[in-house]
Amino acid sequence: MSSKIFRSIMAVTVAVLLTALFIISGVLNSYYSDMQDDQLRDELNTASSAVESSGVSYLKQISSKTYRFTWISKSGKVLYDTDNDASKMENHKNREEVKEALQKGTGESRRYSNTMLRKTTYYARRLPDQTVLRVSASTITLGATILMMLQPFLFVLTVGMILAVLLAHRLSKRILEPVNHIDLTNPLTSESYDELSPLLKRIDHQNREIHGQVLEIQRRQAEFEQIVKNMKEGLLVVDPSGRILSVNPAALNIFHISGDVKNNNIITVDRSLDLSKALKDAYSSGHSEIQKSLSGRIYQFDISRVCSSGNVLGAVILLFDVTEKAAAEENRREFTANVSHELKTPLQSILGSAELIEGGIVKEEDIPRFAGRIRKEASRMVALINDIIRLSQLDEEKEIDKVPVDLYKEAEEVVGQLQDKALSRHVTLSVSGDSAVMQGVPRLIQEVIFNLVDNSIQYSKPEGGHVEIRTGKNSGGVFLSVKDNGIGIPEDQLDRIFERFYRVDKSHSRRSGGTGLGLSIVKHAVTLHRGKINVTSTLGEGTEMMIRFPEV
Repeated sequence: MSSKIFRSIMAVTVAVLLTALFIISGVLNSYYSDMQDDQLRDELNTASSAVESSGVSYLKQISSKTYRFTWISKSGKVLYDTDNDASKMENHKNREEVKEALQKGTGESRRYSNTMLRKTTYYARRLPDQTVLRVSASTITLGATILMMLQPFLFVLTVGMILAVLLAHRLSKRILEPVNHIDLTNPLTSESYDELSPLLKRIDHQNREIHGQVLEIQRRQAEFEQIVKNMKEGLLVVDPSGRILSVNPAALNIFHISGDVKNNNIITVDRSLDLSKALKDAYSSGHSEIQKSLSGRIYQFDISRVCSSGNVLGAVILLFDVTEKAAAEENRREFTANVSHELKTPLQSILGSAELIEGGIVKEEDIPRFAGRIRKEASRMVALINDIIRLSQLDEEKEIDKVPVDLYKEAEEVVGQLQDKALSRHVTLSVSGDSAVMQGVPRLIQEVIFNLVDNSIQYSKPEGGHVEIRTGKNSGGVFLSVKDNGIGIPEDQLDRIFERFYRVDKSHSRRSGGTGLGLSIVKHAVTLHRGKINVTSTLGEGTEMMIRFPEV
């Protein structure tokens, strides 16, 4: 800034001196030109009167180095000239000042030399005898005046520049001293020029704005760090060379790494080739995904390229735990395979029986037996399909309309429906307990009780079987218990009995016509009612299914 002030002062000094040269030269030239014009007019007036009375004799007496007189006839012939021989001079009739004088009485003109450094002024007057008397004088032009003043001006300019250098150096230091001592953090407390007050106010305003923006950025940074820190998903940010720029605690836990791995290469975290290949694919195509098994869990690596202005800055790696999703996908495949298998068995039986009847191989008296087999297997298929549809409906039913439902009354109704089946299997059904009212869907609650009781009847002892249904209230809700004295469930299979198509005793289940979906339907229906199922069982002694629901 000091150099700018210095240069500005020097430029102003030179500009002022140059301007002064031109102004003074112009003023002097104009002054002397006007003074000469007045003198020429006076000389012409005096000479005109003398020539009128004395003629050429007056002109011959004039001896002047400044003024030149020329007497011209009406025809333009030079009668006399104080500087040259009149007989050798050309006709002046077409001279501007002569023509004007013959027409108007007086005339004037100015002519410049070839170098434009001298100017000759002519004044002419018409005399009574129609002759013209002209006077002229030469003066220097403005350019010549400037050239004449150039030498003294250069001297003045040199002296002025020396003084300007000293003054500019000192003045720039004095000007900048208060500016250099301005406290930019608290500009309004600084002593400075009044002219800088608006600037200092703007700086103070911007300081406050910047401070607020910094605080906002820090707040957002803290929020982002808290979000990243508390994310369940793993997060890794790497540069194009694979150097780790950021990693959150979840990612460290997933890879079972302790300590700071920032600025380390990604291979220190995972050395697998599939991750390196996925990173290359993301850099080339913008995105890639892989799944990896880590410590018994399945994680999906979602890798996205990060670019700015066409340049690749790195990649963001998100790690999602998809173990449940993968398990669900596996269950779906198993479910599809199981459905296909469960449908294939009765269909083969139906097809075989139908082919035997159609081919006439079956005796007339055996046709009802084969028809009964077809009906039985078809009923099994219908039951299976109905259960599959029911499970699908329960999977899709997120919100259900609930009304007060009494578990005791629903249990009594189910016992009435299954009483004949129980008697045919020599199983005793009983309902005990108190009224237990909850918010639920009556058809779903009845279906839960029906499936549990029906299942207990199927797996009860052939003789002397007993199924006891109890209802009542407990702390915070109501309960439903279905207990039998059947074959029981092995302890290692208790966690799997609610899986679709899972059977503890597959041969017994097929003989009894079960589809393997009853307990899955129970599990879904109870979950929709925010209930919980607890199973206790002893092999050879029986099983108890305890369901607890929230109260009304």
